[in-house]
Amino acid sequence: MRKRKLRTQRLFTEPIKLHISGLSSEGRGISHQNGKTIIVDGALPGEEVIASYARTNRYFYEFRVVKVLTCSPVRTEPPCLYASRCGGCSLQHVSVAAQLDFKELSLFEHLEQAIDAKVSNLELLPQLKGDSLYYRRKARLTVRVVKKKGGALVGFREKYGSFITDMKSCHVLVKEVADLIPSLRTLITELEGRQVIPQIEVAVGEYKDQDNLRENSQALNKVALVIRHLKPLSKTDLQTLCDFAQEWSIELYLQPKSIESVHKIHPKQTVERLQYFLADFDLALNFHPMDFVQVNADINRQLVKRAIRLLDLNKEDRVLDLFCGLGNFTLAIARYCREVVGVEGNDEMVKRGKENALLNNISNAKFYRENLSKNIENKPWLSLHFSKVLIDPPRSGAIEILKQIANLQAERIIYISCNLVTLARDTALLVAEGYRLKSCGVVDMFPHTAHVESMVQFELVD
Repeated sequence: MRKRKLRTQRLFTEPIKLHISGLSSEGRGISHQNGKTIIVDGALPGEEVIASYARTNRYFYEFRVVKVLTCSPVRTEPPCLYASRCGGCSLQHVSVAAQLDFKELSLFEHLEQAIDAKVSNLELLPQLKGDSLYYRRKARLTVRVVKKKGGALVGFREKYGSFITDMKSCHVLVKEVADLIPSLRTLITELEGRQVIPQIEVAVGEYKDQDNLRENSQALNKVALVIRHLKPLSKTDLQTLCDFAQEWSIELYLQPKSIESVHKIHPKQTVERLQYFLADFDLALNFHPMDFVQVNADINRQLVKRAIRLLDLNKEDRVLDLFCGLGNFTLAIARYCREVVGVEGNDEMVKRGKENALLNNISNAKFYRENLSKNIENKPWLSLHFSKVLIDPPRSGAIEILKQIANLQAERIIYISCNLVTLARDTALLVAEGYRLKSCGVVDMFPHTAHVESMVQFELVD
C-alpha cells in the first residue's frame, strides 16, 4: 500500500490539465486520465482546469483545482476567504441557484432509479430556500493549540487531512457565532488548560426582547457554547470562561466526560434550555444545547409549514409522527388533527416532546420511546388507526419499519429525507407495498454543501 502511494505521488509531481466532464454526488468535478477516474475538488462540468494531486482513493484519484482555465457559467466567487481549504463547505464556488438545481436533479435521478421508471408525472414542489449565509445554528468546532500559528485555532477541519482551518470568520455559522471566532481563539490561548480542550459544541436558540414582545416581533439569537475538556479546569480558567460568557451574553456549558456530564456554569441557577419559535403554529419549543434540532431555523419553519400543507389534515385525522425528536412536527400537526402520536428512540427527546406539549398547552399529542431501527410489530400504539404518517428518519432511513407502516394503510405518507440513497431504497419498498409517488422537492437546509435534504409525498393506491 505504501509503495503504491509513493508511485502515485511520483506520477503526479506536477499539476496537470484536466477537462471536467461531470459532477459527483459530493459536488466535485469528474475527469478521466489514462482510464482512471479523477475527482477534482473545486471544479465544475465543462471547465478546463489545472489541478494538483491531493490523495488516492481506492477507486479514483483526488485532485484540487489550482487554476481555472475555462469557467462554467454557474461558477461564482466564494463569499468566504477560507472556502478552498475549509471542510465546512464544498460548493461556495457554485451559484446558489445552480446548487439547488444540481440537488433537484440528483433527487429525481435517485427516485427514478428507485422505481425503475421516469418520474415525469411527479409533481415538483418549489425549492425551499432562504438565506445562504449565516444560517447554521448547530455545529461542532474543533480546537487545537498550534504554536506556529500563534496559539489556539478554532474552526472546522480542512478538506484533506486532520489540520484545523486557520480561520478568523465563517460565512455559514450564525453571525453571532461567526463573530466570536477570533475572541474564542484568544480565550483558549490564554487558558491554563488550553491543551485539554478538543472541541466546542455550538447551539443557537431564539428569544424575544422583553421590551418588544409584540406578537410578530422578530426573535433574537441566543448563543450557547459547550466546552469539552479532557481534564479538570482550574478555578482561574473557570472564572475566565464565565467572564467571557458574561461579556458576550452567551450561555456556557462544560462537558468533562460523556454527554451526560454536560452542565451549565453561566448564567448560574437558570434552566438548561434554549428555545425556538414556530410562529405560524403559535409554538415555542425548548431544547437542550446537545439536543438534535434542524441546523437552519428559517428552512425548518418552511419545512414544517409545507409538511402540514401536504398532510392535508382535518379534525378527524389521527397522525403518526416517526422519529419525532422533541416534537418539531408533532406539535404543529396537533393544531390541526384529532390526535398525533410521536415515536422516538431517544428517551431524552421523548421527555422533551412531552415537556414542549405541556409548555404549549397541547393535550392531543402523545409521545412514546421506541427503537425504530428494529421491528415494531405488536407495539400498542401501532394498533391504532392512523390516516396520515410523517417520517423524518436519520441518514440510515427507515427500512426496518416500513412494512409495518405500509400495513397501516394510511392514505398519505410524508417522508423527509437527509440521504438520497436510503430515500431511494425506502421509496422502492413503499411503492412495492401499494403507494405511489405524488410529489417531491428539495430543501436547502445546508447551503454551500453537497448535502441534499428533500421531502416526498406518497399516496395509497386505491
